[in-house]
Amino acid sequence: MDQNDLDTVLGKLVKAEGSDLHVKAGSPPRMRVNGILRRMTDQRVIDGGDLELLARAIMHERVWQRFETTSEADFAYSVSQLGRFRVNAFRQRGTVSMVFRHVRPGTQMLAELGLPDAVRRLAEEPRGIVLVTGPTGCGKTTTLAAMIDHLNKTRECHIVTIEDPIEVLHRDNLASISQREVGFDTDSFNVALRSALREDPDVILVGEMRDPETVETALTAAETGHLVLSTLHTGDSVETVNRIIDFFPPSQQRQARLSLAGALRGTICQRLVTTADGSGRVPALEIMVVNGRIQQCIVEPQHTSNIAEIVAEGDYYGMQTFAQSLIGLLREGTIDVEAAIASAPNSHDLRIMLQRQGMAQSVLG
Repeated sequence: MDQNDLDTVLGKLVKAEGSDLHVKAGSPPRMRVNGILRRMTDQRVIDGGDLELLARAIMHERVWQRFETTSEADFAYSVSQLGRFRVNAFRQRGTVSMVFRHVRPGTQMLAELGLPDAVRRLAEEPRGIVLVTGPTGCGKTTTLAAMIDHLNKTRECHIVTIEDPIEVLHRDNLASISQREVGFDTDSFNVALRSALREDPDVILVGEMRDPETVETALTAAETGHLVLSTLHTGDSVETVNRIIDFFPPSQQRQARLSLAGALRGTICQRLVTTADGSGRVPALEIMVVNGRIQQCIVEPQHTSNIAEIVAEGDYYGMQTFAQSLIGLLREGTIDVEAAIASAPNSHDLRIMLQRQGMAQSVLG
């Protein structure tokens, strides 16, 4: 496989509206479409030597040097007329493998993504921390890009993004946007975040909370009057709070809870669910909006698990659980019962909720 072959295969991925392309030595390429990884039967087996040369050809010199040292690297790859791809290269059994994630061209508006109005309100918070969470491939980057796009169109401010790599390119509108890429424009998330505090920002996007230093600096930024947007690989709001606190040693966790209770504005926890017609996937979201009761639950570890109950009862604030989101999508006819149950954090609880509402008796048993 050479670079022309790669671009051709990436074109097939885009045409199929797939999300990821997998290339590895000894196998034909595979692409993920609607969450399913499929072998590309019209492509030949990839030679390991060719793949090594291909990786070298599409990596910047600094990225290649890092890859030779660590055997893994993240970078962006662009193809004219197709768009940008986030790439992770790694070695397995001594050969190169790469996964290309297609970054959708431009940005979609919050409403186009089917996100509730609570997400817009969280994006418009003047200060504090808002976290978008969920597993890999659940649309966190797309949601964050839509939030930045909304601010860009509605607020005169300075937005600094720190990403690894930059996935969505934003052009200045009302806002001035500075996008920094780890490995090229800065050495690390934490170094860039500390520097951002001296760059007169109003909003700071941190691609991922990866280490205690980044979390601590983000809390400081939020406490000093900035809006910080970031991501975590957590499944719900309770797990998100506990994960942040776990970044700190036990001796510092009491103060961390106090800081988080004051800084956190909300969490948006995402999962993608296959649509009823099988044509794509839509987001189901648990949304937590921090109020006085939730602040108290964050401060007191023995009450943190109560956050789930408060979210379930927090419709007035725009809160919702995954189950409530799934039921809403069911009522709209966007998804079917089987997909809802397969995506539910607790399928038994969802079955009971559906039964109480007189829905989907055929799958209850």
